[in-house]
Amino acid sequence: MKKNYYSSLLLLFLLSTNSIIAQEANTGFSGGEFTFSDVSGIGYEAGVTRRDPSDVIKVDQTYYVYYTKIPDAQPEYWGAGYWGASVWCAKSEDEGFTWTEVGQMLDVGETGKWDSQAVFTPNIFFADGKYYLYYTGVKPTPGNAGGEFENNNISDITAIGVAVSDSPTGPFKRINQEPILKVSVEPEKFDSYRVDDASLLYRNGLYWMYYKGRSLLGGQGGPAHTAMGVAYSKYPEGPYTKFGKEILERSHEVFIWPQGTGVAAFASLSETFEYAPDGIDFMSNKLNAKVKERAVAPGGFRPDITDPVVVGEGLKWGISMIPNKHECYLVRFELTSK
Repeated sequence: MKKNYYSSLLLLFLLSTNSIIAQEANTGFSGGEFTFSDVSGIGYEAGVTRRDPSDVIKVDQTYYVYYTKIPDAQPEYWGAGYWGASVWCAKSEDEGFTWTEVGQMLDVGETGKWDSQAVFTPNIFFADGKYYLYYTGVKPTPGNAGGEFENNNISDITAIGVAVSDSPTGPFKRINQEPILKVSVEPEKFDSYRVDDASLLYRNGLYWMYYKGRSLLGGQGGPAHTAMGVAYSKYPEGPYTKFGKEILERSHEVFIWPQGTGVAAFASLSETFEYAPDGIDFMSNKLNAKVKERAVAPGGFRPDITDPVVVGEGLKWGISMIPNKHECYLVRFELTSK
């Protein structure tokens, strides 16, 4: 009862403050176009998968990006649920054109734990003098010959965890052995089948965790059934309270950033830029600015991750992925405003 009471108070606070922001918002954002450049250090490498880049942070004069890596990826890996994937980091001194791989930041969890098969789709956030590394984890699903984790057993589906370090290059230590965000127990919820792909920002005195979800009722049909949701906490490590319903459809890859006094997003499946003055209501504020060539699983350079802002200056560049079966690799993008 007490938990539900505080959750209701939290949502009332968010809705009231967001309505004020929505009235004052003036974004000037009308979308943009992606252009791409090859990079060294985390580009194509035979037999290696690098994918799912995080947002990019800058610490002193060095840029950092985190990503999913499988060093000895084989063709059969492609359908085997990211088996053995872990989180790695690279650094750059020239705004993301030349990268040096730092090494593994987070390995799979202990045998039998929720993240013992693979950890992937990382993101990063700086708060209270520490670096928080968010990630998705899975454990092996009994009965699936290839180790695939997606089935109808709700206890084996993805969850989101967090590890923390005093340095952007680690060592990162798990906050605890349990995830900080799980699938919803109600089958009709948009995130009852999967949660994945956390992206954080600090807004209205709270940490907002945007994530993607799929439902047990139809969501097993693939990425086309994915939608974006959001959860909130007073602390970067949680506990997080879910908003409770999807806020952006056709958003298989969560890519958000502060834009003006609101939040901008790229809905990957509809290939459109979207905007929410209050950070939530993307649906009725449809921008529908379509791109010619989309970035895949992108992460943007976001100064607000290490230095929170009230008014976001928008997005200029970042790192995205080139799908290449078991040899995915990373490239740099620039976003040119329309």
